[in-house]
Amino acid sequence: VAAESGLFQEAGADGSPGTVNGKPGSDFMVDVIKTLDIKYAITNPASSCRGIHESFVSYGGNTMPELLTATHEETATAMGHGYFKVTGKPIISLCHGTVGLQHAAMAVYNAWCDRVPVIMVVGNNTDAQTRVPGTPTLHTVQDPGSIVRDYTKWDDQPGSLQHYAESMVRAYKIAMTPPFEPVLISLEEHMQEHEIHSPRPLTIPRLTTPSFPAGDMNAVREAAALLANAEFPVIVVDRAARSQAGMENVVALAESVNALVVDRFGRMNMPNTHPLYQMGSAALQRADVVLGLELTDFWGTVNNFTDNVAQNVSPNVSPDAKLISI
Repeated sequence: VAAESGLFQEAGADGSPGTVNGKPGSDFMVDVIKTLDIKYAITNPASSCRGIHESFVSYGGNTMPELLTATHEETATAMGHGYFKVTGKPIISLCHGTVGLQHAAMAVYNAWCDRVPVIMVVGNNTDAQTRVPGTPTLHTVQDPGSIVRDYTKWDDQPGSLQHYAESMVRAYKIAMTPPFEPVLISLEEHMQEHEIHSPRPLTIPRLTTPSFPAGDMNAVREAAALLANAEFPVIVVDRAARSQAGMENVVALAESVNALVVDRFGRMNMPNTHPLYQMGSAALQRADVVLGLELTDFWGTVNNFTDNVAQNVSPNVSPDAKLISI
């Protein structure tokens, strides 16, 4: 897209790096984001993100994405969480250095727990030669992704603009492949603010939407046969439904095999007014086949555990019951 726009030129005949009419790297970063059809970027403005902040407004026309300001990074990330729940599309939470990402961390964890793809972007400057003293130095770390890596799906800190283009498109694709989860890209402050120099023309990878994960068909047929032939099938649902159609499919599956459905109190997955809906684990004790749909803790579902000094454990299902995990 960028190459076709005429903004990017070849390297010089003498082998010198090509430039882009004096444009800063953050302009190219905005070009990449525009190809992903991201509507908003939400930020609490600060120095490590001022380059891309300026480009969103002045170069990008403050549309797709539109820059919104928030008073706190946790608020900004939570807004991205809620936006996806309503629209099914991710937006960007733009954080300033270590302090901004630490503020956002709780909301990142909430998005991870709820399987929501917020695209986290954090400003950083790891090059001591170009980093100015004071706040930019104090807020720089070698590996900003480590702050939230245990509850993000993927992160990267690109070392060049071409690397950034590849990583941003990849981040979007990974975030939007179930299970949906937050991702993080670290942006070098120097790369945002300085003129583009590249030995080769910069290109933006085409976004391709991956197929959602699907079960092996032989395993799916075996599971279907077990459910169809069961005398007392039970379905346990946790994060089973990501859409209205998904919820309707859970209901249709339960009705087709006359299975009771036990709710683990996760996201919405089975109407509690439906006659097959069950609370508690009593139904599991009679089950000869148990289907677990995206359970966070399958072991804790089919076993009773008492959190005391003795830590008593007892099975919650018959030893002959067949367990199916999806």
